[in-house]
Amino acid sequence: MSQTSVSPTSLNTVAEIRNLLKDLPGPDLKAAEAAEARQNELTKPRGALGRLEELAIWMATWQGRERPQLERPYTAVFAANHGIAAKGVSAYPSEVTAQMVANFINGGAAVNQLCGLADSDLRVFEMALDDPTHDFSEEPAMSEEEFVRAMAYGMMAVEEGLDIVALGEMGIGNTTSAAAICTALYGGSAADWVGRGTGVDDETLALKTRLIDQAMALHGATMKNDPLQILRCVGGLELAAIAGAVIAARLARTPVVLDGYTCTAAAAVLHAVDPALLDHCVVSHRSEEPGHEALMERIGKKEIVDFGMRLGEGSGSVLAVLILRAALACHNGMATFAEAAVSGPVEEA
Repeated sequence: MSQTSVSPTSLNTVAEIRNLLKDLPGPDLKAAEAAEARQNELTKPRGALGRLEELAIWMATWQGRERPQLERPYTAVFAANHGIAAKGVSAYPSEVTAQMVANFINGGAAVNQLCGLADSDLRVFEMALDDPTHDFSEEPAMSEEEFVRAMAYGMMAVEEGLDIVALGEMGIGNTTSAAAICTALYGGSAADWVGRGTGVDDETLALKTRLIDQAMALHGATMKNDPLQILRCVGGLELAAIAGAVIAARLARTPVVLDGYTCTAAAAVLHAVDPALLDHCVVSHRSEEPGHEALMERIGKKEIVDFGMRLGEGSGSVLAVLILRAALACHNGMATFAEAAVSGPVEEA
C-alpha cells in the first residue's frame, strides 16, 4: 500500500482497527474541481453524459488527478465457507465454494470472461475453505483473532499502484450472512432482508429467516451499536476480508467498485462506523436479492447498472469497470470547445 505506514500484519485487535478507521485519507478536492472544470469545457452540453460525467469526476477525486486512468484495474475475489451452510440455507453444498475457486483458476467462470474484456488482473484469495466459520445461529461466526486476521488478509490483497479495485466474493451461505448483517445494522425483522440467494425454495427461505432471527437474539447485546462486532458475529471470513480491502484501498487513495448484495453488506459495516468511509466506493449493480435496493438507500449509493444479476464472484464489479472505461474515454479523449473550435454555450446576460 502507498501513502500509509500502517502494516496489516501489525493489527492484532478490533480496537486497533477502530483506531485505524479514525484517520483515513479524504478526497482530493483540487483534482475533483479540475475534473469538473474539464467536463464543463468538453464539446457537449453540461451534464449531457449524465452518470458518465459523475463517474469520471469521482475517479479523478480518488486518484488525485484531473485525468484519471484505468491502465491497471485489479479484481479481487475472496472465497470462504460458512458454518451456517450446514443448516441447509443454500441450494448448493459447501463444497461448491472450492469447486468454483478451481473454476476461477481455470478461467471458466463469468468473472474470468469479464476480466478479459476489462483487461483486469484477477486474483482469487482462498480463505481456509476446509475450516468454515462457526454457525452464527449458535455462536459468533469468528473469534476476535480470526476476525482481525481476516480483515488484515483483505488489506494485504490490495497492491501498490492500482487504478481501481473491483471486489467480489464466493462462499456458499454468504447471502444469509449478508442478510444477518443488514438486520443487525438497520433493524426490522430478518424477513425484510432475506432473499433466495442461489435460488432456494420457500421452506429454505423461511429457514434462513428463522436462523437470522435466532442470531439476532443470541448476539444482540454484543452487536448493539458496534458495526465491527456485527461483522464478527454474523459475517464471514471473506466478508471481513472485503472490509479490509476497502480500508486498504482508502489508505492508498484507490477507488473501489463493490459487487452485489453480499459485497455491499460487508462494506456497509464501515459506513455504519462513519458514512465517509465509503466515499471512495461505488456499487456496480443492483442485485436481484430484494434487500440490496434497501441497503443501497441506507448507504446513499446508486448502482451503475441494473441487469437483473445475482451471481456474485465480482461479475458486477468488473462489468462496471467497462462502464468506467467508457467514462474515462470521454473525459480524457474528448476535445474542449476551444480545441475543436466549436462555439460554447451562449453566456446569459
